[in-house]
Amino acid sequence: MKKQTAGHDLLGDFAPKFAELNDDVLFGQVWSRTDKLSERERIMITMACLQAQGAFPQLEHHMQHAKEFGITKDEMVEMITQLAFYGGWPKAWSAMNLAKKIYKD
Repeated sequence: MKKQTAGHDLLGDFAPKFAELNDDVLFGQVWSRTDKLSERERIMITMACLQAQGAFPQLEHHMQHAKEFGITKDEMVEMITQLAFYGGWPKAWSAMNLAKKIYKD
């Protein structure tokens, strides 16, 4: 797993503790526990939560990561469709448009 530095890069000077928690705890300690859940499972769970919350800037980042990790367009579309019934139809529309942008090629 690639070391996460977004917190330090974007907020390190402004909010150093938040940056540390983001990079070192969430993405360093929690995401690295692949003996508990695989990275693929963590990506899918995270995207489900972000879509349900309507946190689309964060969802876009995680969708890109999912694509790089090997989650196919068909799998992404199926996840969004499944979540539409539990998290809200308008949020699914927004998520589907993000996926369409990410999987355009």
